[in-house]
Amino acid sequence: MKSSCCKSQSKEMKNIGQIGDSIRALDEPNRLKILCLLKQGERCVCDIHEPLNLAQNLASHHLKVLRDAGLIDFRKEGTKVVYFRNEENITKFQKLLKEILSI
Repeated sequence: MKSSCCKSQSKEMKNIGQIGDSIRALDEPNRLKILCLLKQGERCVCDIHEPLNLAQNLASHHLKVLRDAGLIDFRKEGTKVVYFRNEENITKFQKLLKEILSI
């Protein structure tokens, strides 16, 4: 029996592209590590690249990919940029992925 997510007009089917973007963003170990760091709280890029032993520009690239996928967000505090997880989008991603993968 087909799950409701497989119907062409289902909400899940319409969001498959977004799920694919999120999966591609997570298909890199350093991005997963960044999400783990941000789970502990907000951080600026300097507090992300150092513990991961990454060049700052590489950490910034990974942050942009995660931002573009909607998994993290940021705010500016003066000249400083503070990154944090977008828990709402992460929860949506988890639910949609669970629906697609469940039997």
